[in-house]
Amino acid sequence: MYGRLYDWAAAMNGEESSNANPSNVQGIAPVGWHLPSQAEWQQLADYLGGLNVAGGKLKEAGTNHWIAPNTGATNESGFTALPAGMYAFWQEFQWMDNYCGFITSTDESVPNHPAMAGIKLSYNSSEMIIGEFHPDDALS
Repeated sequence: MYGRLYDWAAAMNGEESSNANPSNVQGIAPVGWHLPSQAEWQQLADYLGGLNVAGGKLKEAGTNHWIAPNTGATNESGFTALPAGMYAFWQEFQWMDNYCGFITSTDESVPNHPAMAGIKLSYNSSEMIIGEFHPDDALS
């Protein structure tokens, strides 16, 4: 119902990291599509009125899938984000019905700290959070 969850290596499908806009990283995306970069998600957030409200404008409205209160959810973007959660690198499902995470094509690793940029939407916030995830976490 929520689609598959992919770790960064699977999503990238052997391609190099990109924070360009557009990223030009096809990865596992269908032909003619690409994995968005952190910069592209930021542009989307800016277009939707900023990080503080963009999450609500991306989330499915109501509580058919999201737990209450699903703060700020209007789906006015038509994106219809669903709370698929994530599969954490320690091999445990997390966040089902509470949060969703979206993978990007942007590597944020530093020495001794592997990380990829990801997007997080929450049941109790209208924010779109751009943050770091472990590359072995599996996200939408």
